[in-house]
Amino acid sequence: MTAGTGEYDERERGFDHAEIEPRWQRTWDDEGVFRIPDDAEDPEYVLAMFPYTSGDLHMGHVRNYTITDAYARFERMRGEHVLHPMGWDSFGLPAENAAEERDTNPRDWTMDCIDTMKSQFRSMGFGYDWDREITTCEPEYYRWNQWLFERFREAGLVERQAAELNWCPSCETVLADEQVEEAETPKESPGGGGAAGDGAEICWRCDTPIDHREMDQWFLTITDYAEELLEALDDLEGWPNNVREMQRNWIGRQEGDSVEFELTTGDTVEIFTTRLDTIHGATFFAMSPGHEVAQELAEEDDDVAEYVHRVEGADEDEVDETSGVFTGEYATNPATGEEIPVYVADYVLEDVGTGALYAVPAHDERDHAFAEEHDIPIEQVVEPKPDADVDPEDVDVQEAAYPEDGVLVGSGEYDGLTSEEARETFVEVFDGEHRVEYRLRDWGISRQRYWGTPIPMIHCDECGYVEVPEEDLPVELPEFVQTTGNPLDAAEEWKAVECPDCGGPAERETDTMDTFVDSSWYFLRFLSPDLDDAPFDGERASDWMPVDRYVGGIEHAVMHLLYARFFTKVLDDIDLFEGAPASDASGGSPERSSDGVREPFANLTNQGMVLGEDGNKMSKSGDNGVSPTEIVEAYGADTARLFIMEAAQPEKDFAWSPEGVQSAHQFLQNLHGLAAELAESDGDGATGDDPVAAYVDRETDAAAARATAEFEDFRFNHALQAVRDLVSLLRRYHERADADAAVVERGVRTVVKLLGPVAPHVAEEVWGLLGGEGLLAEAEWPEAALPEDYDVASRLVEDTREDVRDIVDTVGIEDPQTITLAVAPEWKTRAHELARDSEADNLIGDLMGHDEIRERGDAAADFAQDLQAEREALSEVLAPEAEKAALERAAWLIEEEFEARVVVRSAGDADGDLAGKASPGRPAIDIE
Repeated sequence: MTAGTGEYDERERGFDHAEIEPRWQRTWDDEGVFRIPDDAEDPEYVLAMFPYTSGDLHMGHVRNYTITDAYARFERMRGEHVLHPMGWDSFGLPAENAAEERDTNPRDWTMDCIDTMKSQFRSMGFGYDWDREITTCEPEYYRWNQWLFERFREAGLVERQAAELNWCPSCETVLADEQVEEAETPKESPGGGGAAGDGAEICWRCDTPIDHREMDQWFLTITDYAEELLEALDDLEGWPNNVREMQRNWIGRQEGDSVEFELTTGDTVEIFTTRLDTIHGATFFAMSPGHEVAQELAEEDDDVAEYVHRVEGADEDEVDETSGVFTGEYATNPATGEEIPVYVADYVLEDVGTGALYAVPAHDERDHAFAEEHDIPIEQVVEPKPDADVDPEDVDVQEAAYPEDGVLVGSGEYDGLTSEEARETFVEVFDGEHRVEYRLRDWGISRQRYWGTPIPMIHCDECGYVEVPEEDLPVELPEFVQTTGNPLDAAEEWKAVECPDCGGPAERETDTMDTFVDSSWYFLRFLSPDLDDAPFDGERASDWMPVDRYVGGIEHAVMHLLYARFFTKVLDDIDLFEGAPASDASGGSPERSSDGVREPFANLTNQGMVLGEDGNKMSKSGDNGVSPTEIVEAYGADTARLFIMEAAQPEKDFAWSPEGVQSAHQFLQNLHGLAAELAESDGDGATGDDPVAAYVDRETDAAAARATAEFEDFRFNHALQAVRDLVSLLRRYHERADADAAVVERGVRTVVKLLGPVAPHVAEEVWGLLGGEGLLAEAEWPEAALPEDYDVASRLVEDTREDVRDIVDTVGIEDPQTITLAVAPEWKTRAHELARDSEADNLIGDLMGHDEIRERGDAAADFAQDLQAEREALSEVLAPEAEKAALERAAWLIEEEFEARVVVRSAGDADGDLAGKASPGRPAIDIE
């Protein structure tokens, strides 16, 4: 073993994982266990986000794919048809860079990575329908990216336009807004661009500080769907709330009003505000450094130019939010006619609203801070309503902004209007427009790289941009040539084509598509991966979609998940799902389908990270990684799978633990050993009505019921704890001389079924030892309902065992001979029930008002007083007969723990003094 995995003690093994795991994997393949027929009706669709082809699995991969594999196996054993496919997200810049480093080409590198990763997947025993495997860099797949691009264009959802875009100088490509992140800590740029300070904009892939360039690009107009993407989030009840909130924030809907301000430069600048009611209090005007007018002023004013240059190139921690520069120009406030100074200010964001605003320091915190710094007047125009929690006399806008709605003051003839009334009035008075704005921008998909889907457009000097004819798709990538910049620009022979419209000389588009296009619909290709005349079978998609369970990292909350939702809605609107109505190809508001597919993923789980022993994210660079291959070789795939699934719920992070790995391995060995003992036994055991056997049978059923519920809720660690508890119980019972082998075997058969989804190889092996029929992977899931009184009975038993321990320890009894448990009489149980239901302030009086209680005299009065004192903590209890039966079934546990005889008596059969001490749920205890 290597560092990080712990030293493995080469003790005698009950099974050899290196022998059994490949054998069962071959058997599952030969029997086609994981293949799903095309005519399956509405199968359970279980999917993990497919991996980028990096060449090696890490423990994060193992966790992600074990989660979906366990759930898919669980549903399959419950009789469901299950679609559980796997494919490869195989385009992208890292493959291009890796190929350049190794003097090879991206395709060969990628295919080698796929071979390696597929072998690792198989070694983990993941049950995929490999007949449905897809690889996005294959022409058979990316042909449909191109086909869909053309369908989107026909629907008015593709535009080519000039825009200021995010440019990564290291990757030498454009980035979508969603692919720009903020640096968390200063780090050196791998692209040689210097250090990325805290809060700086950096490339999501390589952390290089980004530039901005004006370029012509292809865009998908996702903004046409902004409102539906936002509203539909409310219906995604199977998604984590934080993911839905992240998408809401990214879409960024704001409802407000636009008005125009005249500047002394001669420009008319539009602003967008949600607080038009405050316009009379505007005391300055501000523009972002990137605003068109600010850029023009910078060309004429050295002070403005210096400021714009400084803040555009600076890290966030180098620029104070109150920084700004007076331009020397003024804007006319349309509400007052007054001229207010115009500033260029860093706190005004270019991509929010129009990149310009009128500032009201009295009613906006950032405006207030800026005004204080630059000695700008602060004028109150809104005060709290008469019924507000804040007294108007307590509001001092010179000290702090008052940002709430209220009643207008200092606004001339409009004083006394509420903020809402004022907004409705002012939008007409000042010739404004009420509208909705979104932070979301259209999706720029052009990438100046080789290893991606060629955009199927041709540029002709006479005809402009023309689509590649459908019969000529796919446009395949030419042979890779290493070059700086965009390799496709250097492919002169590939670029040169005839115009499909006029036949004249033309050139292919040399940009490739953002690889998020590949993953925006791949889940649909799995349904019909070999289909030649469409990207997917629409009828099957209408039946099989949406994905029932989708698992992947939180890092894809905005990019991949938002794009996939957008794609699904468009595919529905352009009639690719059965039953969808015709779409409006004019570029207007898309029609809604009542029976198509509008959302791709019904239930979403974001798995947590696997941390190193040091508590940091496990990684090669951090030198705290553990190789899945090493774990599989030393302990077996089942050990790794079991440890990962036991460690925490899927959403939680957890730290790798060598001790935890060894514990999981030893548990599997112990289970195998117990099964081997059963296989060699002669079947002798207890006969007749044995309360101990009844207890074990009851616990077996309870474990099955608990595990089932936990699997359904994706709480695999809780399910596995129920399995461990049952195995421990079965082992203890099996060691009794009077143990019923049939009861133990039934319990172990239940255990291996419950364990099968997580540790499938060992479970199959044990199933075979016990003579199970067929493959465990295809066996029926154990159906068992939790007994109605199970939780109450379990609490009774555990409380009683704890009370016995306390007495033995407190009194110092070294060798108890007999432990007598006396159950409370019926009347106390009735009093306890009445007390739980009572709403009377005087509980004692209420209880003593019942004849059946009052006739017990002083004993009843004393017990009623006890119930009064414990009233808030009273919980459900069993009837005396059921309590006695539960204690009798579990008495053997106390006998084994204390090596003493245990006697359980009803109140009528017990000594009077002892019975008088008993309470419902707390039997009296006498130890000799």
